[in-house]
Amino acid sequence: MATSAFEELVEDFEFLDDWEDRYALVIELGKDMPPLDEAFKVPATKVEGCASQVWLHASVTDGTFSFEGESDAVIVRGLVAVLQRLYNGLNVDAVALVDAQQELGRLGLQEHLSAQRSNGVRSMIEKINSVADGASRG
Repeated sequence: MATSAFEELVEDFEFLDDWEDRYALVIELGKDMPPLDEAFKVPATKVEGCASQVWLHASVTDGTFSFEGESDAVIVRGLVAVLQRLYNGLNVDAVALVDAQQELGRLGLQEHLSAQRSNGVRSMIEKINSVADGASRG
């Protein structure tokens, strides 16, 4: 289960032959993201378990989940943008049904991320699921 924005990203990745081009695309996605409002850079939105600073601020509007995020590391900022394409726009109850590791595997990210970055991505996914679960419970 993936959003149309994520499916478009998968298609973009398929056209790129080497990892350096894919890496550059991830960085570019992060650069294109609007900055997170400073008011949302608080302990409640900070993602623990990431080597760099990461904040995710989620919202649910009419049952639709979305989040904004930011990181002080360019590649992590890009990974936040990738996760936005995976989750933003889903029904809040559908967030938990996403097999993020499988979906991200379609991009070939795992084999090119350090163990620390992979742990950070897992931490971001856990935060997204936790926030969505709390929002779906009311």
